[in-house]
Amino acid sequence: MYNETCNKLKKQVKNLAILTDTYQLTNGVKIPKVGFGMWQVPTGDTAYNAAAAALKAGYRHIDTAKAYQNEADVGRAIRDSGIPRQDIFVTSKLPGQTKSYDGAMADFKSTMQQLDIDYLDLYLVHAPWPWDEIGKDCDKENIEVWRAMEDIYATGKVKAIGVSNFNVHDLQNILPTAKVAPMVDQIQYYVGYTEPKITTFAKNHNMLVEAYSPLATGDLLQNSKMQQLAGKYQVSTAQLALRFCLQNGILPLPKAVNEAHIKSNTQLDFEISEADMATLKAMPDTAPDHTHNPTQG
Repeated sequence: MYNETCNKLKKQVKNLAILTDTYQLTNGVKIPKVGFGMWQVPTGDTAYNAAAAALKAGYRHIDTAKAYQNEADVGRAIRDSGIPRQDIFVTSKLPGQTKSYDGAMADFKSTMQQLDIDYLDLYLVHAPWPWDEIGKDCDKENIEVWRAMEDIYATGKVKAIGVSNFNVHDLQNILPTAKVAPMVDQIQYYVGYTEPKITTFAKNHNMLVEAYSPLATGDLLQNSKMQQLAGKYQVSTAQLALRFCLQNGILPLPKAVNEAHIKSNTQLDFEISEADMATLKAMPDTAPDHTHNPTQG
């Protein structure tokens, strides 16, 4: 009984270590390797409780956005957690439809008011185009928006800056005039949909790749091949999918509102073999019916 209790405690410590282990961005900022995503988490008590439960479970990286409309709930959960601010990594995002310097400045001010915290650890341009005009050519506007991001970064109110949903063209558009290159590109990424062109380009330019929807919003959980391989390691399909991201050097941002699922997604203390990683990398889309970003792939 004593040995069993000790082994459980050791496993809990290892799982917590995975949540606090970090990648290092190009400017030296350290970012926890696993984040908790707030996309599609309803505003109000649901968002507050999810963020609070994540922090209680050991997450130290929370990812929200102005477009999610739950920044205030996230900020309240952070303030109520009792965890020192410097021990929590907080990300938010500039709305995709904001394509002017002044608009970016105004939206950043609004985000900080909603979160009600002293600073942001990471601020991202949410998309290279408005969400209701996916694929629209906003090259000129994105250069202007990136200038605003650099000026926001220069204030010290943001520790790092980056982008989301930017493909290779979008990155190539802003890099030539950038005084500060994006440190992160957050993209749709899960087993069978790993966006190799964007991932390779980003890594070659020293950008950390973050995976939103690493579980394809749950759509890959019923994939029979994923379930079979998860069974081999005696883990859940979600745990296998998240571990796959980590072993590829990708930062996953799982989302959950159920406390049991929030806790389960922290249990990533296992190693996928090289052979099984090769199998996972070769898999076709594990959630082919999932909504895909048409400008990527």
